[in-house]
Amino acid sequence: MLNVTECELQALDLTINSKKSCCLRIGSRCDINCSIITNATGMMITWVSELRYLGVILVKSRSFKVGLCLDYAKRSFYRAANAIFGKIGRLASEEVILQLIVSKCMPMLLFGLEACTLNKSQLSSLDFTINKRSATA
Repeated sequence: MLNVTECELQALDLTINSKKSCCLRIGSRCDINCSIITNATGMMITWVSELRYLGVILVKSRSFKVGLCLDYAKRSFYRAANAIFGKIGRLASEEVILQLIVSKCMPMLLFGLEACTLNKSQLSSLDFTINKRSATA
């Protein structure tokens, strides 16, 4: 399948970047070791147990499963909130700061969550992140 894909891409003057590509196995045989896959240039494409695609983590399992890495989302949220505080400090009113956090930081924290099923501890973790940052605003 990879060879067919590479032939089509070659016709379009495109190539597969093996440094950015990986393989993930989903299905009843997900735990079986897979053979090494190489592209047309001989570069190996690695097998992984999870990968991040558009902010959502896909996990090797028997059925299609989405994992969740809240740590990355929280880091992005805090980074954006700290950037806001770094630029405006305490010069703006609390309402302005909260509106900036809601409009600029919250999307980073909530992106891709609709694809995931959250358990109670993950929900509490998100709630703590929001309330902790809002309390310092």
